[in-house]
Amino acid sequence: MIRNIAAALLATTAATLVAPAALAQSEPALPMSEEEQRSRADIIVVGQVDHTAALPGSASVVSEEDLARSRAFTVLEALRQVPGLFARDEEGVGIRPNIGVRGLTPIRSTKLLLLEDGIPFGYAPYGDNAAYFHPPLSRFERIEVLRGAAQIRFGPQTIGGVVNYITPDAPDRLSGRLSGTIGNWGYRELDAMVGGPALGGGMLGHATYRVSDGNRENQRLRIADFYTKGEWDLGAAGDIELRLSHTREDSQVTYSGLTRAEFAANPRGNVFTNDEFIIRRWSGVVAHGVDIGEWGTLRTNAYYHWFDRAWMRQSSNSGQRPNDASDPLCGGLANLQTTCGNEIRDRVYDTYGVETRLTIEHGGDWGATEIGARWHREEQRRQQINADTPTGRVPGTSVNAGLRENNRRFVTAFALFAQSDITLGSLTLQPGVRAEFIDFRRENLPISVIAAGRPTGALTAASEGRSSLDSVVPGMGATWRVTPDLTVYGGIHRGFAPPRVEDIITIGGGSVDLDAERSWNSELGVRGNLVSGLSFDATLFNLDFANQIIPASVAGGVGTTLTSAGKTRHRGAELALNFSSRDAGATEGGDLFARAALTWVAEAAFESTRIVTVPCFDGRATGAAVPVRGGSVSCGVPIDVRGNRLPYAPEWLYSAAIGYEQGWFTGQVEVQGQSALYADDANVTVVSPDGQRGRVGAWAVVNLTLNVAPENSPLSGFVAVKNLFDKLYVTDRARGILVGTPQLFQVGLSYRF
Repeated sequence: MIRNIAAALLATTAATLVAPAALAQSEPALPMSEEEQRSRADIIVVGQVDHTAALPGSASVVSEEDLARSRAFTVLEALRQVPGLFARDEEGVGIRPNIGVRGLTPIRSTKLLLLEDGIPFGYAPYGDNAAYFHPPLSRFERIEVLRGAAQIRFGPQTIGGVVNYITPDAPDRLSGRLSGTIGNWGYRELDAMVGGPALGGGMLGHATYRVSDGNRENQRLRIADFYTKGEWDLGAAGDIELRLSHTREDSQVTYSGLTRAEFAANPRGNVFTNDEFIIRRWSGVVAHGVDIGEWGTLRTNAYYHWFDRAWMRQSSNSGQRPNDASDPLCGGLANLQTTCGNEIRDRVYDTYGVETRLTIEHGGDWGATEIGARWHREEQRRQQINADTPTGRVPGTSVNAGLRENNRRFVTAFALFAQSDITLGSLTLQPGVRAEFIDFRRENLPISVIAAGRPTGALTAASEGRSSLDSVVPGMGATWRVTPDLTVYGGIHRGFAPPRVEDIITIGGGSVDLDAERSWNSELGVRGNLVSGLSFDATLFNLDFANQIIPASVAGGVGTTLTSAGKTRHRGAELALNFSSRDAGATEGGDLFARAALTWVAEAAFESTRIVTVPCFDGRATGAAVPVRGGSVSCGVPIDVRGNRLPYAPEWLYSAAIGYEQGWFTGQVEVQGQSALYADDANVTVVSPDGQRGRVGAWAVVNLTLNVAPENSPLSGFVAVKNLFDKLYVTDRARGILVGTPQLFQVGLSYRF
C-alpha cells in the first residue's frame, strides 16, 4: 500500500513542480554556471562557496583555499571549520571518522551520509552505516556540507546531513604535483597527483602513502591509496567519467580504550601490541551526463564498492582485560603475549547500484526540478573467529573460542525522489519528496557449539530471517532575497535512517522491535554581508525525534549494539563568519583574513520515559549515591533519565582562525575546541573504573601554520604545529578512555609542474 501511495505522491509532486507559474525574473537557485557545474556527469551537492547564498537551507563549503591555509592534518580537523559538526578523534589520523551533527552521536559517523562526487562511499549506507574507512583528504579540492531539507535529494540517511567530497577535474594540460611531509610521532607521507589530456579525453591520477604512530603507544598506522579518473566529452552523446580507486591499510592498532587506572598510569598507553587492522577496498564508478535539448540534463551513475576488513584484537573494550581472561590458558594480562587468545572480526562487503537524475529546467529564470531513482544492493559476509593465541588466525579450542559469528546479510533498496526550485521573484520555494523501499535478509550460518565452556566440534543449525521497511520522506525549503546582500532561508523535512540488518533481524532469524529513526527537522536562518568583506550565516535548528537510535555502549553497555532512545529533541543555533580585508577593498598590501564557526546545542535531551540502572562502583552498595549532572542518583536502582542530556552532545563547539597573506607567504593561527559532555544517559560526572562512564571535560587546542610559495617557482612548502601547547584531552569513553591528538610538528615540501 505505502509503495503505491509513495509512487502517486512522487508523480503528483513531480507534475506540480514542473508546472510553470507566472514568475518574476530573478537569479535561478538550482541551475549553475558551466564553470561551476564542470562535467555534465558530475553531481553537485552545494557548489562553490558563493553558491551557498542561493540555497534554501544551511550549507557550508570548506574550500581549497581553506584546506591549504590550515594544512588540515585530518578530515576531522577540516570539518571542525563547519558550524553544526562535531568531529571527534579516534586513532589520531582521521581514517575512521566520528562525525556528529547538531548534537547527534558522532560514533562511526552513523547519523550522516558521506559522499564522494555525489556517490555514497560507505560500504553499507543502508544496512551498516558505520565509517571504518575514509579516503585521504589530499585527494579532494573542497568539501561540501548540507544540513537542511535539500539533503532528501540523497539518502537513505536524511537525519543529520550530507558531507560531499569533491575531486578535482582533469587539467587541460599535463601538470601535477609531488609532495612529501615528515613529522613527529612517526609521521611520513608521500603524495602525488598528475593529470592532463590522454586517450582522447582527460585523465587524473592520485596516489598517497601515509605512516603514523597515531595518538597512542604501540600503534603503527600504514595507509596507501590510489585513485584515477578519466573524463571524455562525447559531444551530443554527453560526458562520461570513469573513476577507480584502491585503498590498503595494514595497521597495528587496537579497538579498546583505557580503564581509569590505565589512563592515570599512562594516558597514551596501549598494552595490546598484537592487535592488527587490515583493509582492502576497491571502488569503481561510471558516470554519464547528457543535455536533453532545452529540457535540462540527465545524469546516471553506476557504482561498485568491494570492502574487506579484518580486525584482530585481544580486547574490544575496557571491560575486557583481555578478551578471554576467564580462560585458564590465559589467566589475565600477565600472559597477554603468550597464551591469551584473540578475536578475528572479518567483514566483507559488496555494495553496488545505479542512480539516475533528470534535471528539468522550467524555462527562463524560473528554476528547475530534479527527479531521480536509485536501485541499490548490499551484501555482507561476517565472521568472528576466536583463536587461542595472540596472533592465531584459526578457531581455537579454549573457553569461548571457535567460530562465534558466521552470517550473511543482504539489503536491496529502491528509492525515488523529486525536488524542485520554484522562483517567485525574490522568493524561492524548494519542495521535495523521497520514498525508500528497503528489504532486509539475514542468513545465519552454523557456528561453534559451546558446552561446558568449550567448543565441542559441533555446529549450530542455520537459520534465516527477512524484513522490509518503506518510508516517505517529504521536505520543503525556502529563501527570501530581502536585499542583494541579505537572504532569509528556512525549511522542514522528515528525518529518516533505516536500522542495521543485525538490529532488525536476530541471530536466530527472528525480528527485533527496533524501528527506523524518524524525526522532523526544521531550521530558520539568515545569511549575507554585514559590511564589505565580512559575511555571516546564522541558523536556528530544531530536531524532534519520534525514535532516536543510540549505541548502547554510550549508555554503559558493551560493544556496538544499538538501542532505542525514544523521543528526543535537539535545539540550538549555528553561526559562521568570514572576513577578508582584500574583499573589503583594502587592495594595498596583503590580505588579513579570519573565519569563525560556532555551534550552540542548547538542548539535546531525552523526551520520553527511559529507565536505566547505574551500576555501583568504587565500593558503593546498592542505593548509594553516584554524582550526576545536577545532583546524584542511587546506584543499582532503576531510574528515569527523561530530561537528561544525550550522550556525546557537547553544548558548545567552536573553531576560529586569523591569518595574513602577503605575496608568497601565508600564516594562520587557529583554535578549535568544545565544551564538556556526558558519556552515558544517566549523565554520571565521576569516572567509572572501566572509564566508560563519566564527564568528558572541555578542551581547546591551538594550531599554527606557515605556507611559503615563492612566485615563479615550482617549489612550495609549509610548517605546521598542531596542538601547540600539547593539550591532553579525552575524546571518547564508549570503549574506554581515548585521548585526542598530541602535539604534532610537520614540515612539507611540494613540487609542481
